[in-house]
Amino acid sequence: MRGRPGGALFFDCSGCSRSGQSTLSQARAFKIPQSVLVVIHTPALEVLLIERADAPGFWQSVTGSKDRLDESYVETAVREVREETGLDALAPDCRLSDWSLENVYEIYPQWLHRYAPGVTHNTEHLFGLCVSQARPVVLNPREHRAQQWLPWRGAAERCYSPSNAEAIGWLPRLGG
Repeated sequence: MRGRPGGALFFDCSGCSRSGQSTLSQARAFKIPQSVLVVIHTPALEVLLIERADAPGFWQSVTGSKDRLDESYVETAVREVREETGLDALAPDCRLSDWSLENVYEIYPQWLHRYAPGVTHNTEHLFGLCVSQARPVVLNPREHRAQQWLPWRGAAERCYSPSNAEAIGWLPRLGG
């Protein structure tokens, strides 16, 4: 169950019983259209990209939505990095930086069903995570199927999402 602005909760009951009654197992909560993008990189500006399991060829940085409205962007970034790579963004050899930048973009049509009816745009807050060196990460196979470390220019070219490519382009100025 996810909160929505104004404290209301929205559910998709397309699979609920005929009476319209839902149970938590039948109802599907919608994603909050507030997310993070975390560019994981080394001091030498090598960038980690991960390939989505549900969209082969879709290479990206770590991304993810808030789990609840009162979750801070920093909390979301730390959680998503852990869930998607197994890395601890707060470890001594890591430096999480809030880039104080946001993208507002139109949600790809193939993922609109994850959001409440009428939601078409997402606000994405940008972070950098500098790790001491490139290293293998532990992927969640339900979410991602491959990983690679690339020089920042090559990583920007490889990204499917224009906003992700643009964020990587900021790396030499913001994350070095």
